[in-house]
Amino acid sequence: MAMRFDLVDLQLFIAVADSHSITRGAQRVHLALASASARIKGLEQALGASLLKRVRRGVELTAAGESLLDHARIVIHQVEAMRGDLAAYASGTKASVHMLANTSGLSVHLPKALGAFLREYPDINVDVEERESDEIVAAIASGTVELGFAAEHALPDNLERFLFTEDRLVLVSARRSAFAGRRLIDFQAVAGHDFVGLTNATALNLHIARHAARRGMRIRFRARLRDFDAICQLAAADVGIAVVPEVAARRCARSMPIAITGIRDAWTNRKLVICARSFKALPRPARQLAEYLRKAARH
Repeated sequence: MAMRFDLVDLQLFIAVADSHSITRGAQRVHLALASASARIKGLEQALGASLLKRVRRGVELTAAGESLLDHARIVIHQVEAMRGDLAAYASGTKASVHMLANTSGLSVHLPKALGAFLREYPDINVDVEERESDEIVAAIASGTVELGFAAEHALPDNLERFLFTEDRLVLVSARRSAFAGRRLIDFQAVAGHDFVGLTNATALNLHIARHAARRGMRIRFRARLRDFDAICQLAAADVGIAVVPEVAARRCARSMPIAITGIRDAWTNRKLVICARSFKALPRPARQLAEYLRKAARH
């Protein structure tokens, strides 16, 4: 079966799917409504399947439409990546990799490996943004970002991944606090205590708050900061207790009078992975970064 459609058709279909309207989709890609309708009809004829169904407030995707949307996003993402890579070579500028990472990855686990990678690959830039693991998964699945660093429990089976490290969250408190002499506690035991934590926008803070809410707990913050070292300093001053990655806590304990207590709850033990839709299908710079991180994870 011959399938005749172009990138404009795919861009239009994505716009229609995102806006749930042929009219608004046409406006987004600067096409007349009649032209857009003809292109959608041509797509359906080429594929031999209905892609849209009309509802009261616009259109919804059929099962075939959902499948096409998934592939269309991949195609458009790959074309944009190709244009970016070739434009970089043509202009003599550096290639760029866009990556999303959760708080622990961005603050604790990635910097050392990224530093080594950037030294070895001076022609590649890396743009890393902080997101919660669920958001990272959605961005990878939709093709809007190339690589992710996320907690494995948030990943669906269809995303490829490899283990980078294990991340255990622990309780940090002043050495004179009620928790200082304890090896392990249940998270419920900290209910009612003052906390020092990350700002609302950070992925780790959202992760902790979500599990606290499931237990009917309301976390009361005395201070919010963006840096684990600063958080541990306030915990050492007995301003409040804190939940931070164990790697950061152990580092701070070398220079601060803090106590570290393990938390029994399963959600505090996380496997952190590097993920992508397909590592083989990544643009070359992103594939090089992924392979470098895979090797770094083994050491």
